[in-house]
Amino acid sequence: MQDKTDKRDRANLFRQRLAQAIDAANATQSALARETGVDRSTISQLLRDDGPRLPNAQLVAECASNLGVSADWLLGLSERPEQASDLVAASLTVTEAPRALVDERIFGWHQDAEGYKIRHVPAGLPDLMKSRDMLRWEYEPHLGRTTDQAIGASQDRLDWMQQARSDYEIAVPIHDLRSMAQAEGYYQGLPKELRAAQLDRITELHDALYPRLRLHLFDARRLFSAPVTIFGPLLAVIYLGSNYLAFRDSDRIDIITRHFDQLVRQAVIGDRDVPNFIAELKSAL
Repeated sequence: MQDKTDKRDRANLFRQRLAQAIDAANATQSALARETGVDRSTISQLLRDDGPRLPNAQLVAECASNLGVSADWLLGLSERPEQASDLVAASLTVTEAPRALVDERIFGWHQDAEGYKIRHVPAGLPDLMKSRDMLRWEYEPHLGRTTDQAIGASQDRLDWMQQARSDYEIAVPIHDLRSMAQAEGYYQGLPKELRAAQLDRITELHDALYPRLRLHLFDARRLFSAPVTIFGPLLAVIYLGSNYLAFRDSDRIDIITRHFDQLVRQAVIGDRDVPNFIAELKSAL
């Protein structure tokens, strides 16, 4: 007896949702009948019949496709009316990542997440903590004569990020700081005085903003991380180099957040010990 009741309830829900979808799509029974290849009387019966029977799977799928909803939603198997492709499009976007200090998209994401904790694994040293001379050295080969203009335009955005009501937790591979201090790899050719000033800049910002800004240094040989930023519960963005891969669904944001938490737990230099480590790097210059 319970099975019959369940079937009738599901059939009733199907009829309600079919009528809702037709109305939302500004469609008519006649138009839906034409698109699905059935008689108008068939659609009318689907909406009027109060029995426990449901239409066949093919007709349900055709109705869902033409009305822009999911078959699962029509059948009461999901509370989300969107089709699977629409859900994926809403939860995942791929956008261009221009070679810029702070591009408008990134700045907008920071603004949207103001008040939340921002977790960040940079591609190198975090731009938020770079000196103007460091930014000039790094970006001038790409930006040329417009480097100073770009730095000036970005400075206000960087200042806003430093003064926003968000807490910043940044995990940096320890080898990246060592490479910068020793002018190795990516930082080959970086002058000694610029390296010393950059180390001072990190220490000054750490002292001024701690604990609202926390640095954790992790060993990439123990646990690797791609560049990623987690904007509270709203968004998680992976940096691919020429594109951002942005996730908005809570499941993926949780997965990426747990990955960041692992970096913090396995950090070889904790946030309180960063100034001492920076001092050691500077003394070895």
